[in-house]
Amino acid sequence: MAEPLELKKTLNLPKTDFPMKASLPQNEPKQLTAWQESNLYERILDVRKGKPLFVLHDGPPYPTGEIHLGTGLNKILKDLVVKTRSMAGHYAPYVPGWDCHGLPIETQVEKELGGKGKVPPADFRKLCREFAARYVEQHKRDFKRLGIFGRWNDPYLTMSFDYEATIAGAFLDFMESGYVYRGRKPVYWCIFDSTALAEAEVEYEDHTSPSIWVKFAVVGGGSGEAAKIGSDVSAVIWTTTPWTLPHNRALAFHPDFEYAVVDTEKGALLLATDRVAALQAESGIKEARIRAKFKGADFSGMKFQHPFLPIQVPGILADYVTLDQGSGIVHTAPGHGADDFYSGQKYGLEIYAPIDDRGIYLEGLPEYKGKDVFTANPIIVKLLAERGSLLGNHEYKHSYPHCWRCHNPLIFRATEQWFIKIDAAAHGRSASLRQEALDEIRHVKWFPAWGEDRMYDMIAERPDWTVSRQRFWGVPIIVFYCDACGTRLEDFKALRNVVRWFEKEGADAWYQHTAEELLPAGTKCSCGATKWRKENDILDVWFDSGSSNLAVLTRQNGLVEPGQDWRPADVYLEGPDQYRGWFHSSLLVATGIKHKAPFRAVVTHGWTLDEKGQPMSKSLGNALYPNEIVERWGADLLRIWVASVEYQADVKMSERVMTQLSEAYRKIRNTFRFALGNLFDFDPSRDALPNEQLDEIDRWMLERSADLVTKCREWYAAYDFHRVYHAIHDFCVVDLSAFYFDVLKDRLYTKAAGNKSRRSAQTAVWKITSALLRLIAPVLVFTSEEIWRYLPKSKGDQPSVHMAEFPDAESLRTGIAPEKRNSWERLLGIRSQVLSALEIARDQKLISSSLEARISLVPKTDRSEEERKKLLDFLRSYLSDLPALFIVSQVEVSNEVFESPGSVAEVGSKGDLIVVVHRATGKKCDRCWNYSIHVGENPRYPTICERCSQALAEIEGAPAHAIT
Repeated sequence: MAEPLELKKTLNLPKTDFPMKASLPQNEPKQLTAWQESNLYERILDVRKGKPLFVLHDGPPYPTGEIHLGTGLNKILKDLVVKTRSMAGHYAPYVPGWDCHGLPIETQVEKELGGKGKVPPADFRKLCREFAARYVEQHKRDFKRLGIFGRWNDPYLTMSFDYEATIAGAFLDFMESGYVYRGRKPVYWCIFDSTALAEAEVEYEDHTSPSIWVKFAVVGGGSGEAAKIGSDVSAVIWTTTPWTLPHNRALAFHPDFEYAVVDTEKGALLLATDRVAALQAESGIKEARIRAKFKGADFSGMKFQHPFLPIQVPGILADYVTLDQGSGIVHTAPGHGADDFYSGQKYGLEIYAPIDDRGIYLEGLPEYKGKDVFTANPIIVKLLAERGSLLGNHEYKHSYPHCWRCHNPLIFRATEQWFIKIDAAAHGRSASLRQEALDEIRHVKWFPAWGEDRMYDMIAERPDWTVSRQRFWGVPIIVFYCDACGTRLEDFKALRNVVRWFEKEGADAWYQHTAEELLPAGTKCSCGATKWRKENDILDVWFDSGSSNLAVLTRQNGLVEPGQDWRPADVYLEGPDQYRGWFHSSLLVATGIKHKAPFRAVVTHGWTLDEKGQPMSKSLGNALYPNEIVERWGADLLRIWVASVEYQADVKMSERVMTQLSEAYRKIRNTFRFALGNLFDFDPSRDALPNEQLDEIDRWMLERSADLVTKCREWYAAYDFHRVYHAIHDFCVVDLSAFYFDVLKDRLYTKAAGNKSRRSAQTAVWKITSALLRLIAPVLVFTSEEIWRYLPKSKGDQPSVHMAEFPDAESLRTGIAPEKRNSWERLLGIRSQVLSALEIARDQKLISSSLEARISLVPKTDRSEEERKKLLDFLRSYLSDLPALFIVSQVEVSNEVFESPGSVAEVGSKGDLIVVVHRATGKKCDRCWNYSIHVGENPRYPTICERCSQALAEIEGAPAHAIT
């Protein structure tokens, strides 16, 4: 007979080359190189050909500077959407893009040049193009480093020739439909960048303004009792923009408010009755006695003397006057406010705003003429005081509009601009652009749901769209004026000739060719002249990015169904600022041209904050950048952070958060490593067992895995990534590592290699691991690919996990009966009670290892006889499974409690059992470390138990490959 086997060599201890230490910062770049060399993105699309199309349309960031954490959050979320839809069985191409025009890039280039106007427009545009291209390449590198797949070799750029031609064509479409007009209206104006801004380009920041109360003396007029008010009375206004007072042309009263003349130590003053106390508090007036009361409507037509100019201004009526602040009488400057402007139109007031692009007064008194408006504020306050018209003055801190780019305060200024009419209908259509957009909003799915009302309210309340900008780096407004008579060219066929120039040379052609070259030869004005002058303004950058659906969601880009030239994207995903930005402009452009929303769903994420809830910024020193995180922890850790947070609210990030996530990552990685280590000798095609041959606990765990797959796929489809991540994390740590894998160790290690029970365990482990790996692949893009290389493959498995599809829950179902599932759930509860008792036994030094224990399970005596019998029968039916389930050497079931010396009885408040822990009987087996009274009965192997004797008999009679 052969020599006895060395016991240690008969164990199936885990073997794997999959490293315990991830070394993500070092290994991820190697994986990136491998993906790039193998054209993985293109191969993913190849295997998805013919599948249903799913398109996430990328909102284009500005290519300026290093990507920040918010950008990283945004791009990783988009990648999660694309990868999850791809693995769910969709053809899901991703075309990244950049918004290359506009003020942010102009500002950076001007900094590099040392100021504005240093080079001609054509040269300046070339420098802007080069600057944008440089940072596009840097961003590409940084986004790819985050494990984001996409068409990086051919992204969309708003400065590409085709895209610029699309923008120009879209503007002409709006113009031809009757939406576009040129008019003089107050718009947001940045005096530092010398350009108009749209609503979407305005940010509100704290600002300190002078808060002043000013007197306008009554001259006469009015109606009813107000006509007898008296010449000693002065109307009171309140303003925080003294610089607009030179351009005052009226005082606005609410027709329904009650107004009073009050006698004070500063004269007889007229204001709303409800605002007298506020005037006293803010102007130091001690006594105010009401002389008379009037209705606001009676002041229409009354004349008031301007406090420092030789003009009289009328009283007018307006519903926008409120009693929240001020005096209830509104200083009205039609050239400097939207409400003021509309009142000016209604009452025929002068739209007066003689200031230049830098905010310098071109007309006015010597005190302020030639100065900018903010410098003029204290000068005008002083002027009012000298004229005896200043009632009160103090500093007022409030939220004030600022330029989104330079963060300086804005002004409202009436200028000639190009506008898109929101309340006009396109030629041949009945509904206005506003109404069409509002109707489309109701057909879109919004995540979170409040996005629908937010978008609706913004569209419902917005003014006409100011689409012109006084800059150079952008797409010019395709408008020509006759040199002879000034008439605007309205031959749209001729105008579209310019679009063809843009297709060949880009929008630079506007600056490199004459008007006559750009237009078809011989284009004539109605007056007979053939010389044309080009418009100088460019289009709003939000019109550029808003046209992206027209430029990108096309047949040429493979983002439409067969036979289509355009289709809405399945989803847009951006931050909350895009309700007034890209979501907003995209909706208006698509509705105006395609009469349909450009998106079927909109997902919004929150802002990134530090651990104290403060916005991250360089100046505060609390900013974290994706590149820093990746170099220290790896991209997969950053992706875990994105997947773990409830991103639809504001999300916090800190070093402490990353440390916690690195521990969570380690546990997930170790779960997979355990699985790989125990599949070292498993070949699915040879060793996998059919469901009916699996052990019952294995069938149950596969069913639980199927449930997890079902939930995760539903959550992925609903963009609930954090629910997926936490469910997978908990399944790995709690269900597998702390329970199932722990229970399996004895079977996996001690059974003969080819033993049916061991192969049952390996079959379940392989199926569960494969399913979990594919479920978490969109999150852990690098780690999942690494694990996939080590996982045993079955026929037809893809070479990359990212080419595979999500597991089908039904493929994991084993057909286990519902009552059997319930039995194992019940046993899991009993196991928790047993583990609690074992912990007490350890604390009392009865045992040091759970294998030193023998467990007695006794139904509680307060249960009925029938209940006790049913419980005993249930436990006895699973008696052979219980030692492995509890990881103890012996388990007995009894109707009575028999306590041995030193035993521990645990009577939990929950459950039906009393658990008694005794020292195990017998000797310790040298091979499996279980205790048994049968150790020593095998003369060939005298130190092993009966279970190991059976295993060794199998091994010694098995083929050689089964015992290595």
